[in-house]
Amino acid sequence: MTPFRCCAALAFLLTTCAATAQGPAADLQQPETIRLTLAVDSQPTEVVAHLYKPPGDGPFPLVLFAHGRAATRQERLDMKFPIRVGHANYWLRKGVAVLAPIRPGYGETGGDDREDSVSNWHGDQCHAVPSYERTADNARATQVAALSWARQQPWVRRDRVLLEGQSVGGLTTLALATFNTPGVVGAVNFAGGAGGNPNEAPGRSCKPERLTELYRLFGKATKMPTLWLYAKNDLYWGREAPVHWFAAFKAGGSPAALLMTEPVEGSDGHQLIHRGAPLWRSALDDFVKQVGLLAP
Repeated sequence: MTPFRCCAALAFLLTTCAATAQGPAADLQQPETIRLTLAVDSQPTEVVAHLYKPPGDGPFPLVLFAHGRAATRQERLDMKFPIRVGHANYWLRKGVAVLAPIRPGYGETGGDDREDSVSNWHGDQCHAVPSYERTADNARATQVAALSWARQQPWVRRDRVLLEGQSVGGLTTLALATFNTPGVVGAVNFAGGAGGNPNEAPGRSCKPERLTELYRLFGKATKMPTLWLYAKNDLYWGREAPVHWFAAFKAGGSPAALLMTEPVEGSDGHQLIHRGAPLWRSALDDFVKQVGLLAP
């Protein structure tokens, strides 16, 4: 399918998906680590975030990024980069700032895991009844608070905000898009979903029909354009489930486009955002133009 050419926060600055640790690259701008006190579900919560800002005082268009979810608790706590430096610099080259919160249960933010869907696998069989609504709602709460904080900053263009996320962060981003926050011009979903088991049941999600119904609800509520980006060799969901999820979302009348790319060579297609830029760059560039993120 052809892509488009196409909660208030008590927040103040204290100091200056499944995502994995990444070493610095000398030719890329590195993140500023900030600590924010946000009202997450009305509870003051210290959230560590990575911030990338172009030179100057702004105001700049902003991408609010939602990271993915690693399989084990230790991997989640070891997470260093909520957005890869390379992808953040894709936005910086366009003159766009990036804010990527580390949600509770991950990395330096730490705390309790609020996003477990209980999609428990036993070998290649998933016998649980996962609650993807719980995952999406709890992950969205942090993004809502971070968005509210960002909209209060003088360097942010409040009328030029784009939502973006990868894996569980893609699901989170689409959940946030249902709020249709003024000034948010669109949402980008990289390989969004939940409940995958790439090692023992590659290409399958636990009870993917439950995600289909959740995406159907999201599609009925979302009014902004969305771009869905998946690779054919995604080992978390495979190629068929995302097509069903997208169809259910789009049936609600939301202006949405799906790009199912060719396989990401030499990698799990779930890493499309990190290792498949030639497959999606043109579509995302067109979407940025279509939603007017860079408009004067």
